[in-house]
Amino acid sequence: MAKIPFIFRKTKTVRNLKSYMDTAFSEVLHTTLNPNGPGAIRIHLIPPKEEENSFNPSIAIINGTDILPVNFAWAVILAEMIRETNHYDGKEIGEPEIQSILDRTTENVRKILPVFSRKRIQADMQTIYTTIRQIAYREQVTTDVHFMSIGDYAPFMQAPHRMDLMVSAMTKEGNWHCNQKCVHCYAAGQPLSDERELSTEDWKKVLDICRRVGIPQVTFTGGEPTMREDLFDLIKYARWFISRLNTNGIRLTPEYCRQLREAELDSVQITFYSADPEIHNRLVGAARYEETLAGIKNALEQGLSVSINTPLCTLNREYEKTLELLHELGVIYVTCSGLITTGSAAGALSESLQLGSEELEEILRQAVSYCHQNGMEIAFTSPGWLDEKVFEELCIPSPSCGACLSNMAITPGGNVVPCQSWLSGQPLGNMLTDDWKDIWDSGPCQTRRDFSARLTGECPLRRYC
Repeated sequence: MAKIPFIFRKTKTVRNLKSYMDTAFSEVLHTTLNPNGPGAIRIHLIPPKEEENSFNPSIAIINGTDILPVNFAWAVILAEMIRETNHYDGKEIGEPEIQSILDRTTENVRKILPVFSRKRIQADMQTIYTTIRQIAYREQVTTDVHFMSIGDYAPFMQAPHRMDLMVSAMTKEGNWHCNQKCVHCYAAGQPLSDERELSTEDWKKVLDICRRVGIPQVTFTGGEPTMREDLFDLIKYARWFISRLNTNGIRLTPEYCRQLREAELDSVQITFYSADPEIHNRLVGAARYEETLAGIKNALEQGLSVSINTPLCTLNREYEKTLELLHELGVIYVTCSGLITTGSAAGALSESLQLGSEELEEILRQAVSYCHQNGMEIAFTSPGWLDEKVFEELCIPSPSCGACLSNMAITPGGNVVPCQSWLSGQPLGNMLTDDWKDIWDSGPCQTRRDFSARLTGECPLRRYC
């Protein structure tokens, strides 16, 4: 716990800071820099769990992915910058407006932190902006930023950074409710994925709760979320969040993609198994290759931010050929994974198609080499499959379990589970009927969070299921 710094210990100063923390730090603050141009930067400033007489670090989440720890003084400056910037929401910001934002922010911060000079505050503002811009644009960060892993930050958290919303169930009124039947579907046959779906209004209530408790990012997933006719309405309602859609791409016509853009969706992830139509169709259980390929093209042409995910198995081990096709289409961001051994993926057919760790490592090495040579970015998302040293050698992030820490999920019926693959057993609570604090602080949730915070690179579902 960070105690009150010596320079803040005057009684009046402490009283003013306490008042500020009770009001200004009672919710997540959000703004978007350069919203209408290329290179928009979304910032969510998340306050720490409140503790008496403490100055725990806050974090700024940049574009929903990068986590920047900020000390109390920087958090105050950034909070006031965000508030002043948001006065111009929907309006063009030119040089006069920027100067006005800087001037008013300086005066606001001086009232809160009078021990800091105007010159010091303005210098810190410039450093904060430069650091955030460098992180967002993947440039070399020139500021000496103190590193803090999400595991280190776990004790200060009040909610995960991402909530996966399973808005579409796998079955509806006893019938299959997906336009594919994937061999490796982790949700198929799982009790919590077959619940009756929440209504539009109930999902909006869920989004309201997510915002109130400080969750900055949501993913619309399923099942197949595009099966819902109200999806555009839900995405539009979620504009405060960093929003992502996980889909098989079948329904992504040009018009559908245009409406996703109008709803201000931030990104779409499309599952694509193989450049070989026969292999792709076999793995998705339907002749959908051409529609998925068209969906990828349409999403790119309509200006959506697109990433492609490929679960790897023995049938699509020629992953580099798939990358070649995606590169030709203009895809930059790709992810690949092992198989999540739940649902259909726990069945005999899926298990017979699993890759061994040595072959998976070789496929990943070839894929990373291809991506680096062709200006693509790749990540491997399955913890527990490969040794930590492999990721160090390849210079890509090592995946770790984020259940009840960086991410959680809500089932079609509103139940809260550790992650979107954890669809059997007892849920942690219900988002609409239980208090969030009771869910977050419950024994099962804390136990799972403690495991994730150790960043062991293991997946509990792979260990125990």
